[in-house]
Amino acid sequence: MESPRRTFVKAVTWQLLGIATMTLLALFQSGSLIDAVMLALSASATGFVFYFVHERCWSKINWGRKTI
Repeated sequence: MESPRRTFVKAVTWQLLGIATMTLLALFQSGSLIDAVMLALSASATGFVFYFVHERCWSKINWGRKTI
């Protein structure tokens, strides 16, 4: 089992990779670094919120869980 700290660090590094990737793709498409960074940050923040809500909804569903 992973420690909460390790999970947190993995989540942060994953988000940073996503932001960097989105920035590069948006920069290639738009040619504007400011627009690219703003798009990447807003997509990351929006994705974080929707993922959190998605997880909270799934936490109320027992399907697929095994009780020990």
